[in-house]
Amino acid sequence: ASPCHPLPEARWPERREAEASLLFSPCLLGTGLKVANRGWVPAMVPWRATPEGFVTEANRAWYGRFAAGRPGVLVVEATGIRDVPSGPLLRLGHDRFIPGMASLVKEIRERSDGCTAVFIQLIDFLAMRRRPEPQAFFSRFLHIDEALRQRLATVTTNDSWLGASEEALRSHLGTLSEEELESVLSPRDLESLRFGFREHIDDLHREHIRELPRTLPTLFAEAARRAQEAGFDGVELHYAHAYTMASFLSRRNNRSDGYGGTPEARVRLPLEVLKAVRSRVKETLVVGARILGDEVIEGGSRLQDAQFYAAELAGAGLDFLSISKGGKFEDARQPAIGQAAYPYTGPSGHECMPTVRIDEPGPFGRNVHLAAAIRRTLRDRGYELPVVTAGGLCTFDQAEGILRRQEADFIGAARQSLADPDWWLKMRLGRGSEIRRCTYTNYCEGLDQKHREVTCRLWDRIGLDGDCGPLSIDGRRRLLPPPWTPDS
Repeated sequence: ASPCHPLPEARWPERREAEASLLFSPCLLGTGLKVANRGWVPAMVPWRATPEGFVTEANRAWYGRFAAGRPGVLVVEATGIRDVPSGPLLRLGHDRFIPGMASLVKEIRERSDGCTAVFIQLIDFLAMRRRPEPQAFFSRFLHIDEALRQRLATVTTNDSWLGASEEALRSHLGTLSEEELESVLSPRDLESLRFGFREHIDDLHREHIRELPRTLPTLFAEAARRAQEAGFDGVELHYAHAYTMASFLSRRNNRSDGYGGTPEARVRLPLEVLKAVRSRVKETLVVGARILGDEVIEGGSRLQDAQFYAAELAGAGLDFLSISKGGKFEDARQPAIGQAAYPYTGPSGHECMPTVRIDEPGPFGRNVHLAAAIRRTLRDRGYELPVVTAGGLCTFDQAEGILRRQEADFIGAARQSLADPDWWLKMRLGRGSEIRRCTYTNYCEGLDQKHREVTCRLWDRIGLDGDCGPLSIDGRRRLLPPPWTPDS
């Protein structure tokens, strides 16, 4: 049976100790943004935008609620840089999104009394489809070529398949066993059958994939310009997890066009994107990135790759680095037919958001060593940009120890902040005994996987009598945590 690690004991500071701590000390970001404290709420996708990607009242309520806890930095969710349909995710692929984003920034500033810096995470992702019914895949999606015919003829010891009609061949494929299909289909077709079709960055036969190095810098730069016009203090370029830019940084990237195959070639596009963003926005806009300290997949990038990339990005003028881990498609669990693959279901995903049931040493601070090693590399080379760490960070002593040991400069806490957005303020005011502690079961992530409005199960364990605030679409979950004020 899997272990179930207990939550670390928490000693909450008195107000005077908290206010004198490193956690609640200011920090400079970029050319002069003074951040009030080292608490950092990383990007989380709550699935509250309109289907067209516009900001909703639910978005404003969600981010306003986090702002009320007064973290140093609040990063708005992964936001699409293309003007294409992408479901209820926020988008910045056109100027029409700016007014809604400006209203979101205004809400955060008002709810935090101006104490919280507001960033937005910018993301690009390639096309993917849901896992198909096998017969639908064979009849509609599979490309039949001579190599496939030859493999089928060999497996079945029947040369008639070399000249058979496509209709007959497609029909016959549906009768083969899994073992036979593994010999007949190409690895890529087998992946599409079992997981759904997904574009890869080395699909150079596809023109739009081939042209990514020409199109992405402008797309990111224009999205950053819109973020600036909406009033954000900074942008976080999403170079992590299962998405386009992370795929360029992966050791599995073997593009043959100068953008893959070596560490220098793999970091080329991320550097070009950074340069384009920098040239499009004011010097005062903070520009950082989230990268992986370890991909945790076979043949993937490891810490030494991340250290190289970090130094290259720092040398190009990046203002901060946020370090994550894993979260890849390559080892994701096979989805059910009709569902899409989800990159946080395999071993790399478990390392990205470790639960209390992960192996030793448990989930709490499990990934700090990656940020610490990257930070040491940067300092050794003379770069002073702040480094953000995350992953099971949930107590004052844990956070303060990381800062005092100079393992990181900011403490990222997504799930603990989701459980109790006020925990930063409660700590600072000496009210730690009132903190609602995350139990790290990933209830929230289970909702995200189904693209349902993300909430925390702890919110619903507090009395729902009277005005409990807005409920989820199915009426079963509270959309916001219970209110708390320092006077309560």
